[in-house]
Amino acid sequence: MTGLELIISSICNATFCEVVYDNPITDTLLSVQQQEFLEIAEDLNGKHLKIGTYDNYPLSWVHTEDNGKLTGRGVAFIVLDILRERFNFTFDVVTPAKNFEIGVRGRIKDSLIGLVNSSQVDMAAAFLPVVYKYEQFVDFSTILDEGVWMMMLQRPKESAAGSGLLAPFEIQVWYLILAAVLSYGPCITLLTYLRSKVVKDGEKNISLSPSFWFVYGALLKQGTTLAPEANTTRILFTTWWLFIILLSAFYTANLTAFLTLSKFTLDIEYPEDLYKKNYRWVAPEGSTVQYVVNDANEDLHFLSEMVANGRAEFRSVNVDRQFLPYVTAGAVLVKEQTAIDHLMFEDYLKKTRDKVPEVKRCTYVVAPNPFMDKLRGFAFPKKSKLKFLFDPVLTYLLQSGIVTYLEHRDLPSTKICPLDLQSKDRKLRNSDLSMTYMLMGVGLATAIAVFGGEMIIRYYVRIKIRTNRGERTKTKGVNSSKHRRFRIQDDSNPPPYDSLFGHNSRYKMNGHSTTKIVNGREYWVVGTVSGDTRLIPVRTPSAFLYQRGK
Repeated sequence: MTGLELIISSICNATFCEVVYDNPITDTLLSVQQQEFLEIAEDLNGKHLKIGTYDNYPLSWVHTEDNGKLTGRGVAFIVLDILRERFNFTFDVVTPAKNFEIGVRGRIKDSLIGLVNSSQVDMAAAFLPVVYKYEQFVDFSTILDEGVWMMMLQRPKESAAGSGLLAPFEIQVWYLILAAVLSYGPCITLLTYLRSKVVKDGEKNISLSPSFWFVYGALLKQGTTLAPEANTTRILFTTWWLFIILLSAFYTANLTAFLTLSKFTLDIEYPEDLYKKNYRWVAPEGSTVQYVVNDANEDLHFLSEMVANGRAEFRSVNVDRQFLPYVTAGAVLVKEQTAIDHLMFEDYLKKTRDKVPEVKRCTYVVAPNPFMDKLRGFAFPKKSKLKFLFDPVLTYLLQSGIVTYLEHRDLPSTKICPLDLQSKDRKLRNSDLSMTYMLMGVGLATAIAVFGGEMIIRYYVRIKIRTNRGERTKTKGVNSSKHRRFRIQDDSNPPPYDSLFGHNSRYKMNGHSTTKIVNGREYWVVGTVSGDTRLIPVRTPSAFLYQRGK
């Protein structure tokens, strides 16, 4: 017994098939429906049918023999062969004038639906979507599968989540961090000013420039020369330090994750993204996609605006590979998932035969969410008796999983070119470090701009001083002590390093001086003129950034 006969026998098992044909004693007990079934099957026996189809690889397509005869191939004709073996009929293949499911702009005569509607064929052996407009012209068989239309695009080099130094945080977070950096300095100045007015303890407010330098220095985890004594100011400083510590921890952890374990995402995930991001897309002409987009009652009708402005187009091609140049040029291909899977698999095999490196074989990728989904089946002319005869067999083919198996039998069991390729040798690219280059460029440009500003200001001030000097009158100096100005020394601040290691130093420094680590910090061990020993912290080079002359 052949494999085809095994399939047919499994279809008729536990059904009335065996009763009708193998047990004549019960013929008198047949229902009217079963009797009509027998009559139609007997009338079909030995008949020659005309079967319409169109090219929709791998579900159905037409092959021309050497003698010019058309033969149908694909999943639809494997199912049709099961029906032919079961009911003993022959057929010829007929194709429409154009490779359309349904006509464009209401003209259906050149389409497959038009062939069935005009009864030029006895049925259509193709997986046609069951939509309302189609049902006005033909009768559909029982459901064979659920067609899913996907969006295929060229694999981008970078994830839509971003890469480089800005990747760990969303753009809104960066805006808020920038706002915090710019606003916290003025807040320190304002609060310390209010405190100096309310609390008369001699501590002055912190001006705007030192506040900004403190905020910027703490952001880069540097120290500060400010030494506030008031608890209010200390709490302000501590709050900013805690914010920077948490921010740095989150940023470092997320940056490591993005560079090593981040999930690859696409700009296009839903049909709405095509419209919002104005992506160019293409689909087969005369297909269900064109009908759905043009139908005002469908949810995807908003995409018709893209068709009107030229961002979407419908193309007629001989083979699906002719869509690849459009995808390579940046367009998104909208087609059935089975067709896209076979197209990507064939492209992968071609690159393998051409000995293309493994990392460059998966040129295309499929969006994670479908464009649309529709139930599909064969089509018959209105009130055709073949529908009544074929539907039970097609139902068993669907329930037994044969249709699903036939659709995927030529594909590998694993997903073809998945979104995340799970590459283990993740190496940093120039795009990951582009932000560092930008920072260097912005820093140099800022320094040059500040230098130019300083030169302009100095030149302007020098001219102004010279002008004012000529207009001044000389006055005699007053030797009264009340007019003398004395510089007030603040003993609360640490002494300058010049007083420690200058010519008049109170400490003895020589080539034999040693250093000592205390609590993780390095100190000089020096002796005083009185014979005592003192520990002086070693000055770090970064401290020079925050030294300001009085």
